[in-house]
Amino acid sequence: MTRSFTLTLDCPNRTGIVHAVSAYLVEHGGNIEEYQQFDDPVRKRLFLRTKVTTDHEVDLAELSRGFEPVAADFAMSYAFHPDRNARILVMVSKQGHCLNDLIFRWRAGSLGADIVAVVSNHDDLRPMAEAAGLPFLHIPVTPETKPQAEAKLLEVVEEYEAELVVLARYMQVLSDQLCKALHGRAINIHHSFLPGFKGAKPYHQAYDRGVKLVGATAHYVTPDLDEGPIIEQEVIRIDHTYDPRALQTVGRDAEALALSRAVRWHCERRVLLNGNSTVVFP
Repeated sequence: MTRSFTLTLDCPNRTGIVHAVSAYLVEHGGNIEEYQQFDDPVRKRLFLRTKVTTDHEVDLAELSRGFEPVAADFAMSYAFHPDRNARILVMVSKQGHCLNDLIFRWRAGSLGADIVAVVSNHDDLRPMAEAAGLPFLHIPVTPETKPQAEAKLLEVVEEYEAELVVLARYMQVLSDQLCKALHGRAINIHHSFLPGFKGAKPYHQAYDRGVKLVGATAHYVTPDLDEGPIIEQEVIRIDHTYDPRALQTVGRDAEALALSRAVRWHCERRVLLNGNSTVVFP
């Protein structure tokens, strides 16, 4: 039961959608506090996010069932989300800058989510996680044990009731099966504007090419490696005086900023999938 919630939906664009949605919410005592809409002229779809409050407790499951006739009439994909912090599971390897930033924002109350556990294929960041009071689960991964490790990960996701999995510099490629199991609820951070500078030593590659902008990309995880729908990108201007070490330092700042924004926007239900792209409401 809740007194506030967020409704997100998308559907083919046609006349009457906003009226139908608003009428249903008002009929059930809803007061619209935020309303955002995007009409995609290329795909001819409408995307909508609205935050609603009521003066009485409402059952979101019942409210969602009652909305089904409206949704069916307009061929909508929709969801009612309770107004509470989402539960997130953070995955890391050896680099701790993104985890450290997420922990800081979580403890400051600005992440819009609650970190419930940290999973890693190495033990290096255990002290950081445990110092923050977070459970740290070490799940080693080798080519031979990868299926078992990924099965264990899904068990952990279920055990901790994690709504979002955040790959905060987790240096393992997820299998197609795991990507599909986590569709729309796993976010990765990449060290460049995709698809630039793939592979090993990206900042050395950037230095060799004399780049003038360092960037990072936060995107949803898909079976197509580093090609999932992009949520956020951050750029920092640099010049010829930046050596690979300085580039790496700046790049880490960009990664932390892009990832934290993507996590917060996802958990605030501001990100809607639009084919291979996204709609991100401010």
